[in-house]
Amino acid sequence: MGAGRLGGMPRLLHSLIPSSTLIALAIAAADCSRGAPPALAPAAHGVDITGMDRSVKPGDDFFAYANGAWDRHAQIPPDRASWGVGARLDEEATEHTRALLEGAAAGRATTRPDERKAGDYYAAYMNDAAIEARGITALKPQLDRIAAIADRRALARELGSALRADVDPLNATNFHTDRLFGLWVAQDVNDPTRNTAYLLQGGLAMPDRDYYLADSPHMKDIREKYAAHVATVLDLAKIGDVQAKAQRIVALETKIARTHATREESGDVNKANNPWTRDAFSTKARGLDWASYFAAAGLDRQAAFVAWHPGAVAGESALVRSEPIDVWKDYLTYITLDRWSSLLPKAFAVARFDFYGRTLSGTPEIPDRWKRAVASANAAIGDAVGQMYSARYFPPASKQAAQAMVADIKAAFVARIDRLDWMSPATKSQAKHKVETLIVGVGYPDTWRDYSGLEISKDDALGNAMRAEDYDYKLRLKELGQPIDRDEWWMTPQTVNAVNLPIQNALNFPAAILQPPFFDAEATNANNYGSIGAVIGHEVSHSFDDQGSQFDASGRLVNWWTPEDFTHFKAASARLVQQYSAYRPLPDAAVNGQQTLGENIADVAGLAAAYDAYRLSLKGQTAPVQASFTGDQQFFISFAQSWRDKFREPLLRQLLLTDGHSPSQYRADTVRNLDPWYAAFQVSPGERLYLAPSDRVRIW
Repeated sequence: MGAGRLGGMPRLLHSLIPSSTLIALAIAAADCSRGAPPALAPAAHGVDITGMDRSVKPGDDFFAYANGAWDRHAQIPPDRASWGVGARLDEEATEHTRALLEGAAAGRATTRPDERKAGDYYAAYMNDAAIEARGITALKPQLDRIAAIADRRALARELGSALRADVDPLNATNFHTDRLFGLWVAQDVNDPTRNTAYLLQGGLAMPDRDYYLADSPHMKDIREKYAAHVATVLDLAKIGDVQAKAQRIVALETKIARTHATREESGDVNKANNPWTRDAFSTKARGLDWASYFAAAGLDRQAAFVAWHPGAVAGESALVRSEPIDVWKDYLTYITLDRWSSLLPKAFAVARFDFYGRTLSGTPEIPDRWKRAVASANAAIGDAVGQMYSARYFPPASKQAAQAMVADIKAAFVARIDRLDWMSPATKSQAKHKVETLIVGVGYPDTWRDYSGLEISKDDALGNAMRAEDYDYKLRLKELGQPIDRDEWWMTPQTVNAVNLPIQNALNFPAAILQPPFFDAEATNANNYGSIGAVIGHEVSHSFDDQGSQFDASGRLVNWWTPEDFTHFKAASARLVQQYSAYRPLPDAAVNGQQTLGENIADVAGLAAAYDAYRLSLKGQTAPVQASFTGDQQFFISFAQSWRDKFREPLLRQLLLTDGHSPSQYRADTVRNLDPWYAAFQVSPGERLYLAPSDRVRIW
């Protein structure tokens, strides 16, 4: 539920797109009395001619050629920080989910207990009168415990009791926590047979360390507004001396930020793979009473951890000892209130949106309450909602068609590996085995989470969310030391995204993204392979990006390359870093080619594999012409149109700092690395996107 993020996350989960289309829903929380949203315009089948700007040369700006008219006329809705193809599809999925939840809340055709719980959860969130009446009563036990902290041991117990497994279900590339640390339970990179505990840096309410440390006027302004937000939250809770306390809280978070690894450092799995025994924490990270911390967190029997951010674990632990207890108490009070403010009375919710929505993301208006209720239900009891969604909106025929396309693209990827002239037979054998053993989940999981032990009330929205979070945490703790489940899903079926899981050697393609315009039964093969085919190819390729390439087919972190092959791979990767670092979406902000390398590799390799699969699908026949476009032209235009996106500037700046994906217009320009694109559009030297054949990056 918190807006805070771990400052740099382990890139062991790779999603297709950032959660920018959902940020407004995740952070907004206030009652809006607007009516139902306008109906969504139906998507065209195949290439959208009206959205193109054919006055632009494809070789000068392919994104503008494919999307220029759309870009000029599209308006970002006032309750969103971005808008595009993915956001439009998310809007549709949200409306569908709303109908299902309202039906469950009203008891219509509700037979499963978990379905009734999902309906009750939604109904409680929509009951703003009950939320106003309850005030902050549900938080009083925790606030009283914080107020009673008298020594470092009690402080450690309180910090430990707040530990959660904070994987954001809407965006598996990001780990969110405003707790001091975050826990991630997943397959051990050193022993693929069991799950282990990863301890990650945390403690920040703003998105990244740079928000506290960067010297630019923009960041200084945000920090001033953040301090004002902290004071507002404390004042709403009738806590005295709010200005002084707010300054001390921000100062403490700034000290925490200085201990954090950067995004690039955090993405280096070899530097982050630090197995520690439980006893080692007391010597490697002095300051925190780790015995009390682990006992309160339910981890007193866990013998081993991976300290993903050892510098931050040690640095934050030292701050627990060096900073005054009263400052920690103020910080914990504020964090507790801020974390749950979306489920507190309206004044808290408005204050939260004003900072996290308007200031950080540039969103002018708070989303309707029903949208926030849907997002909260998805996060808290997502499998119960997903079971309803997939049954209603993802028929077996769609699943079978998507599975067939996945098989085609896996086969195309294996064929590409066979054709690599720089890779040795030994490395090729390992790479092909990794593709062939890749587990691909399409639409929805085969088994669903059981919520029978979760208590949901129709009139206790905050209590429901807190109990759901605690329920999830306890389920995660039960997985520690247990055999791995390579079929585990990390996204709900109603999520518009896709994910690669290198340590599971698995992919998830939720039902909600397998819809038009990404996947359209009435479109041509060229359109489908250019859009959803490239999505599938992207996720397959993540198994061979700068991080995924370091894991074998079992998910073990091991070097399966010959030295010569890996040197070639690193050299090609360096060229891609250079290519993307030259892109500058804002006059004072460029793309970080190293931070986005994994996603850029997946875009280039995935598009190449999708193109090969598309050509194979023709079985030697000529593709039908559509609106004067050849099959190859349709393929590449469909790819570029799948990256239609517009961002408000504050969100764009946030993503440039924190996200592993390049901005959408540069993802569309991935085509400049593929030879068939040049032939399809007769791109020639002198055009801005032209790359000499020797400069085109060919990694896979």
